Amino acid sequence: MLNRSSVRLPHCTRARASRSPFNHRALLSPSLSTLPHIPLRRLSSSQGNPAVVSAPVKLNDGTSIPWLGFGTGSALFGRNAELMVEAALRAGITHLDGAQAYSNEESLGAGIVASGRPRSELHVTTKLNRLDAGSTVRDSLLASLNKLKLDRVDLFLIHTPTAFEGPGRLKEIWKQFEEVKAEGLTRSIGVSNFRIPQLTQILDGATVPPAINQIEYHPYVFKDLIALRELHAQHGIVTESYGGLSPLFRAKGGPVDPVLARIAQRLSETAGQPYNEGHVLMLWQRAKGIVVVTTTTKESRLTSYLAVTNAPLLTSEEVAAIDEAGSQWHRRLYTASIPVTD
Repeated sequence: MLNRSSVRLPHCTRARASRSPFNHRALLSPSLSTLPHIPLRRLSSSQGNPAVVSAPVKLNDGTSIPWLGFGTGSALFGRNAELMVEAALRAGITHLDGAQAYSNEESLGAGIVASGRPRSELHVTTKLNRLDAGSTVRDSLLASLNKLKLDRVDLFLIHTPTAFEGPGRLKEIWKQFEEVKAEGLTRSIGVSNFRIPQLTQILDGATVPPAINQIEYHPYVFKDLIALRELHAQHGIVTESYGGLSPLFRAKGGPVDPVLARIAQRLSETAGQPYNEGHVLMLWQRAKGIVVVTTTTKESRLTSYLAVTNAPLLTSEEVAAIDEAGSQWHRRLYTASIPVTD
């Protein structure tokens, strides 16, 4: 049983959890001028392979999503993300992952405008946090579009099923998601942090199945999520990850560490340039067909992420070795948005 008052919030917050799925301040809409800026110098050119950065992953509704995305949660939560968004776009990352709960949709939109990139080149996601009494999904999405300065998003997700507990509530919300898709306010719809029972609820009777389920995914949850990913495969639902580099920062000393180090050394020797354990984890996810969302406030780290697009692919033996090592531990590191029982 999870203690919701003490667990870590999802891939976007660092505040103490409340009965709500996110801290109450995530429901506020701070003006762009009140958000703290992230200082950085501007990237002058892409450090990665643009074709790989934007490599499309096909979705079950006929659209696609770039394999690598830049998120505005975690360290950017509640902060002015404009310069980092502009830097990511300048570098060649065109998939932007935002959320109402991150409290920075306005700066995400400002970064898009400042970049000068054509809207047709971008893939923009936002996520429904929760609904106030009397408010609809459409109302909430229109408010987000106004902040983002867009007439539609490319992907709209239910951020967590814990926001809509109660008999029939998830099915009701999903019906409204289908309606905003039909209206053209979003190209695709999906979910986040859903497990099998919650996913089954909305699949039962759905006209449009979720295109995406964005979940915490890394080697230490790999084994636990095999059944969920099998359900994804049955319905053509793409797995999108957050927290994919967590074993390097929040679970050091685990059984995957030596495996990742060994593979990073092999990649470096093969390519004649340095690759690290983070690159290996990203390549592991790519080998599994998983869309990767990551974030940073540091330009150097953004450049490092992009370097993975020039790396050699992992062998099937290397993928299996990471699977096996990860299966020896179970470390779910973002838990407040996950249902208490699977």
